[in-house]
Amino acid sequence: MEKAGIIVGEDGKGRCAWHGGLEDYRRYHDEEWGRPVIDDIRLFEKICLEGFQSGLSWLTILRKRENFRAAFAGFDFEKIAQFGEEDIARCLADAGIIRHRGKIVSTINNAARAIELKSEYGSLAKFFWSFEPGPHLRPAVMDLATLRANPTTPVSVQLSKALKKRGWTFVGPTTVYAFMQAMGMVNDHLEGCFCQREVDELRLKFRRP
Repeated sequence: MEKAGIIVGEDGKGRCAWHGGLEDYRRYHDEEWGRPVIDDIRLFEKICLEGFQSGLSWLTILRKRENFRAAFAGFDFEKIAQFGEEDIARCLADAGIIRHRGKIVSTINNAARAIELKSEYGSLAKFFWSFEPGPHLRPAVMDLATLRANPTTPVSVQLSKALKKRGWTFVGPTTVYAFMQAMGMVNDHLEGCFCQREVDELRLKFRRP
């Protein structure tokens, strides 16, 4: 009997059902989502793209990710922080990304804030990973009902407040929790998904900054 929220693929592996059988989405689920990230550029990219995703589907963002990377200098925040009005206009004219002025301006603002954060902590990774919740704050079992009941967590609220205090924008608790899931700060692959064990093993071996 299959568990709620799990689908079994042609390869016989159980997976979180949210990839919907779509090849690119399945690959993102299998190879990227929930696996620990320490690289500052990738972390900045993830939190910015989660901000762009607000109000949209993640699949929409995933399929535009290469366009976002081209538009935003590979998410090198040192470069993005130098963007001006011409760059904003260029992004607003780029049909390959989400042309939302507030989110574009937010990305530029957050790049400047990221530079400040790196200066303060030594790396974005060191700051973000300092919020990793301990086992006592995690569900005993990660099933579909638990996942749906927790679009935010006390830690995502705490991290959201810490970022907003430092001037970051488009970093509400729901966006931040999606970022925590994507970057591997938490393992929200469901019970019955083959990735859950793989990610657990990666997290055990992962050296926190």
